[in-house]
Amino acid sequence: MIKRSLRLLLLPCLLAAAPAAPRAADSPFVGDWKLNPSKSTLTDRMKVESAGGNKYTFNFGGGPETIVVDGTDQRTPLSGDGTLAVAVEGDKWKVIRKTNGRTTITANWSLSKDGKALTDHFTSFNADGSPFQLNYVYERRAGESGFAGTWVSTSLQAVNYVVVLQIRPYDEGGLAIVDSATQVTGNVQFPATLVRRLDEHTIELMRKASDGQVTPRIRLELSSDLKTMTLTPAIAGEDPHILVFDRQ
Repeated sequence: MIKRSLRLLLLPCLLAAAPAAPRAADSPFVGDWKLNPSKSTLTDRMKVESAGGNKYTFNFGGGPETIVVDGTDQRTPLSGDGTLAVAVEGDKWKVIRKTNGRTTITANWSLSKDGKALTDHFTSFNADGSPFQLNYVYERRAGESGFAGTWVSTSLQAVNYVVVLQIRPYDEGGLAIVDSATQVTGNVQFPATLVRRLDEHTIELMRKASDGQVTPRIRLELSSDLKTMTLTPAIAGEDPHILVFDRQ
């Protein structure tokens, strides 16, 4: 879920705004960046809530998505050109996310006998189309039974797991941030209401809520030697992802 959470975390913040004077080509952020799991804090949190009947609301870190748990592909406000589906298979749930009809994520969930742990066998795809697997074990933080509840994981086993962000110049003074696996792009220009340049090596991306309130969402910070980029979310009350990328 780290890659999915990363995409949901970044893209709502990467909004176009007015152009600025600095040339993007000169930005120290431009380059290819590969996630270093050994340096990162790969804590993951998700929340599942019953919405009545067989409807459930899922929040994987990017906001709530409410669907009917019947195995059908359904659009949500966050799915964009894709769909989300959850199917009941015996005592397990299967989560499938598609983009333009192509399966990009599958996750098989099972509960421990006492209902206090959730195991997630998660599969997605690298930029070359090869699959990678992430195996999580979540602990229940809220809820009493079933899959509904608040779940937090600090246990991760990864197989063939690669996350690469490509940062490129965009227009005059902007940046394009591309998830190389999905080719999903967010464009940033300066200055912008939802983007703050704190200094030459630090950018803070903001999020605007439905009530108009603007709050910090995530910070991108370069090391002094420009070889490392750290992404730190600023979400109060949640276990943070601290994602460290090495320049390629």
